[in-house]
Amino acid sequence: MEKPCTLLVHFDKGTPAMANEIKEALEGSDVAAKVDAMKRAIMLLLNGETLPQLFITIVRYVLPSEDHTVQKLLLFYLEIIDKTDARGRVLPEMILICQNLLNNLQHANEYIRGVTLRFLCRISEPEILEPLIPSVLTNLEHRHPFIRRNALLAISSIYRLPNGEQLLPDAPELVEKALSSEQDASARRNAFLMLCNCSQDRAVAYLLSNADRVPEWPDLLQMAVVDLIRKVCRANRPDKGRHIKIIISLLNSPSTAVVYECAGALVSLSSAPTAVRAAANTYCQLLSSQSDNNVRLIILDRLNELRKSHREVMSEVVMDVLRALSSPNPDVHRKVLDIVLDLVSTKNVDEVVLFLKKEVVKTQAAGESDKDAGGEYRQMLVQAIHACTIKFPEVAGSVVHVLMDFLGDSNVASAIDVVIFVREIIETNPKLRVSMIQRLIDTFYQIRAARVCSCALWILGEYSLSLSEVEAAISTIKQCVGELPFYSATEDVEPTAESTKQPHAVNSSVTTSSRRPVVLADGTYATQSAASEAAGVAPSVLPGSLSSIPNLRSLILSGDFFLAAVVASTLTKLVLRLEEVQPAQAETNKACSAALLVMVSMLQFGQSGFAPHPIDDDSYDRIVLCVRLLCNTGDEVRKVWLESCRQSFAKMLAEKQFRETEELRAKAQISHAQPDDLIDFYHLKSRKGMSQLELEDEVHDDLKRATGEFTKDADDASRLNRILQLTGFSDPVYAEAYVTVHHYDIVLDVTIINRTKETLQNLCLELATMGDLKLVDRPQNYTLAPESSRQIKANIKVSSTETGVIFGNIVYETSNVMERNVVVLNDIHIDIMDYISPATCADVTFRNMWAEFEWENKVAISTVIQDEKEFLEHIIKSTNMKCLTPPSALEGDCGFLAANLYAKSVFGEDALVNISVEKQADGKLSGYIRIRSKTQGIALSLGDKITLKQKGGDR
Repeated sequence: MEKPCTLLVHFDKGTPAMANEIKEALEGSDVAAKVDAMKRAIMLLLNGETLPQLFITIVRYVLPSEDHTVQKLLLFYLEIIDKTDARGRVLPEMILICQNLLNNLQHANEYIRGVTLRFLCRISEPEILEPLIPSVLTNLEHRHPFIRRNALLAISSIYRLPNGEQLLPDAPELVEKALSSEQDASARRNAFLMLCNCSQDRAVAYLLSNADRVPEWPDLLQMAVVDLIRKVCRANRPDKGRHIKIIISLLNSPSTAVVYECAGALVSLSSAPTAVRAAANTYCQLLSSQSDNNVRLIILDRLNELRKSHREVMSEVVMDVLRALSSPNPDVHRKVLDIVLDLVSTKNVDEVVLFLKKEVVKTQAAGESDKDAGGEYRQMLVQAIHACTIKFPEVAGSVVHVLMDFLGDSNVASAIDVVIFVREIIETNPKLRVSMIQRLIDTFYQIRAARVCSCALWILGEYSLSLSEVEAAISTIKQCVGELPFYSATEDVEPTAESTKQPHAVNSSVTTSSRRPVVLADGTYATQSAASEAAGVAPSVLPGSLSSIPNLRSLILSGDFFLAAVVASTLTKLVLRLEEVQPAQAETNKACSAALLVMVSMLQFGQSGFAPHPIDDDSYDRIVLCVRLLCNTGDEVRKVWLESCRQSFAKMLAEKQFRETEELRAKAQISHAQPDDLIDFYHLKSRKGMSQLELEDEVHDDLKRATGEFTKDADDASRLNRILQLTGFSDPVYAEAYVTVHHYDIVLDVTIINRTKETLQNLCLELATMGDLKLVDRPQNYTLAPESSRQIKANIKVSSTETGVIFGNIVYETSNVMERNVVVLNDIHIDIMDYISPATCADVTFRNMWAEFEWENKVAISTVIQDEKEFLEHIIKSTNMKCLTPPSALEGDCGFLAANLYAKSVFGEDALVNISVEKQADGKLSGYIRIRSKTQGIALSLGDKITLKQKGGDR
């Protein structure tokens, strides 16, 4: 019962208007009532009612109306009613309609003429259109542009009908003549589009004859010109040079839409460096001139596409792309930095790093309202500078000291990135070690994050080599720890159940005689040393005085005993180093005693009742080990503490660099060209009359053929793997589908073959979906000749990353039997693997997302595979994910394996997987696979996929 109509209006079928009520309203003289009645009639027709009795009433009482609204609704009504009988012949009563349309085409009112001409674009019956042709042609010369532009649309629509050339044999000549004299922009665009669709040669001839005036044309017409040039150049490559010159001339158009389309057309039609450079500069100009962040993101996507295929040219516009960092949008920042980091070279690295350095300094001036956004942006900049210095270590010296000012950043993630950057640079750039250690010692007291303190302490312990550096590092740590002990065991003046649990931070120099009663934050009483007011107390005692407490002291008092273990390890390394560089034994013994006092005080505080929680066993054992080591040191142990740790870190960095180099080398070695592919040597061609752009294009095309770039997208083997058989070979209608998954939609290219000796009428492909899939439009009916075939395309929208199912059937009629025949199709399962692709991210980012994502799917391991690494490879292959755990961490045979996998969907969703597998005594594998994501769909779908695939089969 579905019928096509331009107007779609909501209507509740539960309260349908009766036909006689509509008829009475139409017969009356009230215009408002007629409008309401016409709307109700259209709603009923759209919902499957026929209402044949209304036609004569409408002809008698509605056709003569002069009201514009009534006339427009009349045209909607005429559009949706049946105009032919069961045999396809036009109904006799349509003669009345033809006369009304003829009168409207000659009406004195311009609006009536215009909407009637637009209505004719939706009429396909030649018997109705034929008597109206002279009036349509007459309107081409009307004085009002509204009528002329609709007349051109009507002519174009009529000419494109199956028998349109018989109705309007000289339409292209008439339209070309009208185009040469037309002044209205919309009318010129309609005329030019008609020539492009119906007589392309005339459109090209008109374009080339007016090539010099194209930049002066209105933007509507320029857009049509760009579309025409795309079509012509793809069909006729040798004639590409003249058309590309027109595209280049349009790059200076005042319309940003035209400029954007021209840049895209230029890249798609030519690979010459001159053309690509012009397109890249155009995109950069648009990037700086547009304030809409959505537009900027689209332009950055285009620039990213250029980066993949034209790196040399794009490296010239790196600084122009960087200017887009002025946008406050974090998504724009992220895309800009991703593009720039891949284009950094020895030529531009200094400029890029200097620009990023200035941006980092700017983030310091951000106000309180922009503090969070500034911290996130600063983190991106630090990561970008880090990536640059990994590729080009020589630039590290110009930025590392500036970045070290942000070790005490309130944004913990940004501070962590800075300290990791410092740790890597101090290892890879020995020349900067002395200045970096001195700067770290100077800024250490500003650090307030425990993780940053831990990493900074490790750096001090490993890279403080000279006597002055070791002494300064020990002194700094002692100052940040504060005076000892961490607490003083005193009795409460009026002890209560709660007050006895409160810790009291005091200075070791305070005597018991300088105590006084105080009121704590919870209202209880305690005694406090007078001298401890200057040094500060634990946060649990006086939260407001946190800023006055040294950083290490405040963190240890808050119960961070892992940091306490790091302090002990660092002091141990520094004392051992001091024994090597300090000739005076007395100074060494003094430093050793001070370090032991700090360690014992931390142990004592952790085991006392004043700590927020008791010290954990791991931290306790680590600190005790450090104490024993300082009391009795052997040469082998000294070597482990002073050399092995740093060697392991250097090995980790070297392996990381090797892994990245191998990945780049593997990508570069992929060949897409065959030895017998044709190479067209332009040197042997005649170059007479060819422009420089055409010459460059020929050279670049030869290089692309030689390297196989032209064949990357045309992988026939992969296309064959995506063809699905929908019906059996014995069915009267054979069907198979080629499934193409784009970002947000699925295209089914269905091939239907009539295997019978009869003509199949009203053949229709009926589809339905299950899951988050939606059929965009319903395929139309076709007539299929005996043993012939037809391609039918169906578009399906995808709204989320979930597994969906497409099912349906083919319905048709034969000439002998008018019954409808149905062929049921095989189901098409849309796999989640079509939506996700392997991706990489930093370990810190993975952990943050793992803690943030709320949806988790836990799958128990049940497989016949008995080797842990083989099982991991099987899961990676089955889920199309990337293993983030480095190969060195997976080496060995200990019977246990843990790895992190990561993938990203086309919708930008992140999929995190953690595999923990253990080999049992009987040889079987056990454990769990945990999947986390921000949305429920991807977690469930990926879990179902792993459950099916983990047994080792190919289901």
